[in-house]
Amino acid sequence: MFRSPPLQRLLLALFLSCLALPAAAQREIRFDAYAVPSGGTIALAMRGEGAQGGAFAEVDAATGGALARAVAAAGYKGRAETQLDLPGLAPFDRVLVVGMGSDAATARTLEDVGGRVGRFAAGSTANSVELLWQGDEPAAAQQLAFGAALGGYRFDRYRSQREDNNGPRAGAGTLVVRTRDGAAAAQAFQRDWAPVANGVKFARDLVTEPASAVYPEEFVRRTREAFSGMRGVTIEVLDVPAMQRLGMGGILAVGQGSARPPRLLVVRYDGAGRGEAPVAFVGKGITFDSGGLSIKGSDGMWRMKYDMAGAASSVGAVLGLAGRGAAVNAVAVAALAENMPSGTATRPGDVIRTASGKTFEVMSTDAEGRMVLVDAIWYVQDRHQPRAIIDIATLTGSIVTALGGDYAGLFSRDDGLAGQLLAAGEASGDALWRMPMHPGYGKMLESPIADLRNGGGRPGSGTAAHFIGEWVGKDTPWAHVDIAGMAWIETGGTATTPAGATAFGVRLFDRWVRDHVETQSAP
Repeated sequence: MFRSPPLQRLLLALFLSCLALPAAAQREIRFDAYAVPSGGTIALAMRGEGAQGGAFAEVDAATGGALARAVAAAGYKGRAETQLDLPGLAPFDRVLVVGMGSDAATARTLEDVGGRVGRFAAGSTANSVELLWQGDEPAAAQQLAFGAALGGYRFDRYRSQREDNNGPRAGAGTLVVRTRDGAAAAQAFQRDWAPVANGVKFARDLVTEPASAVYPEEFVRRTREAFSGMRGVTIEVLDVPAMQRLGMGGILAVGQGSARPPRLLVVRYDGAGRGEAPVAFVGKGITFDSGGLSIKGSDGMWRMKYDMAGAASSVGAVLGLAGRGAAVNAVAVAALAENMPSGTATRPGDVIRTASGKTFEVMSTDAEGRMVLVDAIWYVQDRHQPRAIIDIATLTGSIVTALGGDYAGLFSRDDGLAGQLLAAGEASGDALWRMPMHPGYGKMLESPIADLRNGGGRPGSGTAAHFIGEWVGKDTPWAHVDIAGMAWIETGGTATTPAGATAFGVRLFDRWVRDHVETQSAP
């Protein structure tokens, strides 16, 4: 059922290895003591209107007042979420002015400033871009660098032409944060924030890759590679025979139409006290979703390579936690399958028995995300007894209708956990909006021949959340995050998230752990 011709698979692998060039390196982020350089490409912040001190005043003096005159001529007010690019202000090649607004700077404000500089640097051919910071905000340089690492993300693996007409490749070189105590800032950034940025990059890379390059087995391989050598990490992978022995009918039913066999990937990081219950992040990992026999329309189907964004973010979050040595025990579970139509594919009307023993009737094979998640949720409860479960998935189109691309939908029966996640979303930039879980949604999932149906009509996101919740122990704090509208940005992007894969959830989960879990964990 899951076999693919060995020769064909070998030839495909060889073809892809020849096609794929090394991914473009992001700029190396360095720290140095504060000083205004004698030239080159620089960036600085502007705090609203009015007289400017600090780096702005010093650079203005170095340009003989040309900076202030250029800003005034452009009518630039230094508002938050704006920037002004000024080439040719001698002795500098280019000066980027980033607005901070007049309000007190927050961590988010600083990350956005850094993100704008990072995005600017990613498109610059300058060998070095220097960000000048003279502010007094605690840990400001770390947040600036974190934002720059996020905003400077590039994915050029499949571009055949990378050389800029002027010679140096855009985005190569260094981004130097010049601050008062560069050495301490560098140490803190590498310890606390660079690992999270690495988790974001890991997730973005996986989601951006074509489905021919990242399928369940390859997702597992890249995860092993990313965690190689990390302390406190164990990785478990269930193949088809192992899942069959456990009766994981949900994952197997989704994967059985594809030549690519499904996998259940479990990554556990133990950074807290021995025996302390972990937190669990469970991600939907459909590496390509054609809809199965309930096939999708061809318009936009290419986007379904990112139907594994939840799994990528779950694993990316734990990669960040392990990298920074977080004082928490955490488990990421990725339910990996490819949903394809074929003679062996699951049919609408089939009844599936899951590992818990609970059954459901398949109303649509395109409601496959909840099918794989329920076996993964059962497994993490059975084997790891988590203190809380958060599942994350590109699950329903209806959440996009409700919330657009501004918020992910949050569903939870636990007010305490929901409140913590809403706060973490606000702090991290991965914004959530709580949605209702009406008891009546369960009636819409009733089946005449099975325990439930896998679809119940409108509201689609609410009934989907209720379906998943049927596999969660009543005493286990649980939340479901529907990121269907947040996993991919088509154009533009934000300061810290260029267009493309967002890795939504990595920063959210890291912030939640920092603020609400590590403080309760034993050392």
